[in-house]
This record gives sequence, structure tokens and C-alpha cells, in this order.
Amino acid sequence: MNYFTHYESPVGHITLQASETGLRGAWFDVQTTAPEDFGTQQDDHPILQQAIAEFEEYFAGKREVFTVPTDAQGTDFQKQVWNMLIKIPYGETWSYQDMAIAIDNPKAVRAVGLANGKNPISIIVPCHRVIGKNGKLTGYAGGVDRKRQLLALESKGGQLI
Repeated sequence: MNYFTHYESPVGHITLQASETGLRGAWFDVQTTAPEDFGTQQDDHPILQQAIAEFEEYFAGKREVFTVPTDAQGTDFQKQVWNMLIKIPYGETWSYQDMAIAIDNPKAVRAVGLANGKNPISIIVPCHRVIGKNGKLTGYAGGVDRKRQLLALESKGGQLI
């Protein structure tokens, strides 16, 4: 069974989805990877409430690492990439090439990019920290402007631009 609620973040509306065991998704309205059916709305679900509390701390500059349990659904390769995303330190960026090397598959740069784009748990699984090898802010399912805001927040110690 899946449950959902909505969260009005400083960078836009996010729909949160949880299973009994963890957070399944955090999608901005502009994302096309969100499911058609989020499940049953349950604003007081403990995992959803924990996610919101941690988002509030993150946006206030008081949280760098999320502890809410996750339950993202994807292929083994996608999960491998998403698990590596969590290892990118707050305030740092890696290139898609860095990611491919980190998962011991240096030729999988494009596949890493595709898996990154399918990440269902925005911000908490920090796909916004992945940039092009040339340092450019390349695609982000939540929009490049939002990616720029999140990176600025992390580089300025909790200050949104």
C-alpha cells in the first residue's frame, strides 16, 4: 500500500509518497516520472511526516544528511546509481563520469545519466549534485533553475538564491 501527502517547499510543490517501510518518492510538479496513482492520501503517515521535518531542516540549513528510510523502486542498476548519489557530500558536485567510475563502470556515463533522471526521491537522494564533466548544470527532472537553487543553498550554508 502506498500513501502520499503534499509539501510546499521553498523551491516548489513536492508530492511525497511512502510505503509501509520507507519513502518511495518526492516529485516536483514538473517531473514526468511520477506515478499516475500515488495511493491513499495520509498526511499524518509517520514516514511522510519525517520526510517533511527533514526537508524543513534542510531548507533551514540545519540538515546535510537525510535519515528518513527510503523504499525507491527501480532496476538493480538504477538502485546502484541512487545508492551512490547518497554518497555525494553536501555542498559538492560530481560529474556523470565521476559517478560511472564510482560504480566501477566507467563506460556507463549515459546509463548513469538515465538512471539519475529516473531517481524518484528528489533532494533526499541528491541527483541535483550531478553535473556535466565540463561543469555545466545539465538536466534535472525538477528543472535546471531548481537545480541551481539547491546547489546554491548547499554552497551558501542554507541560503536559497
